[in-house]
Amino acid sequence: MKTERVTFAGADGQRLAARLDSPDDGARAYALFAHCFTCGKDIFAASRIARRLSEHGIAVFRFDFTGLGASEGEFANTNFSSNVADLIAAANHLRQAYLAPTLLVGHSLGGAAVLAAADRIAEAKAVITLAAPSDPSHVTGLFGDHVAEIERSGAAEVVLAGRPFRIKRQFLEDVAEQNLAAKVAALRRALLVMHSPKDATVDIANAARIFTVAKHPKSFISLDGADHLLSAPRDANYVADLIAVWSERYARADANF
Repeated sequence: MKTERVTFAGADGQRLAARLDSPDDGARAYALFAHCFTCGKDIFAASRIARRLSEHGIAVFRFDFTGLGASEGEFANTNFSSNVADLIAAANHLRQAYLAPTLLVGHSLGGAAVLAAADRIAEAKAVITLAAPSDPSHVTGLFGDHVAEIERSGAAEVVLAGRPFRIKRQFLEDVAEQNLAAKVAALRRALLVMHSPKDATVDIANAARIFTVAKHPKSFISLDGADHLLSAPRDANYVADLIAVWSERYARADANF
């Protein structure tokens, strides 16, 4: 496997930091990976899954959303819609510099983002969600009592995973306006929903709602015993191995599905 550090222009022009993990002997397909809320491209699940998929011949492009990790921009000015726009910008960069992604993989809120972005990435043939919420507004539950302060004052500092983030009212308004169910119903891509019944952050009922709304071809795999962040190496490897096998008929750029 080889890893290449990449920068590209995000939706609003900021330089976004990315990594491309690819097989030494050439990739049979490219996947675009969207990380979880306030995480980053180098979080364990993203890096482990990317490495494992590259062993299966799939190159994985993962990047820090605007305002996170090594990417430029102010996190407080971002929202779900801007994340979707960054995903489309990433797909455009892949199309121009390498090969357009035929697989879209999203973890947690990143899973909701790839569902929302899929219809604007023409080459994408399959979407894989990992521990994804069925409604982007689910993430506001992480803000606890700060929601009222954000709505009243326009912004508040919220501690997430031990780090402070400034959340503005526009973020709440943006997620409230999303209609992800309609996007899922009109997906017209193969869909693989993966979720743990023990997920304490995003309940597995979210996976059931996504799966129920989606049309075939669709598949569901229960990640029994895994936590929300897929922090155990065996769970991340298991996810990657399953993605590689399931997506084989969809991953190739010349696949007729």
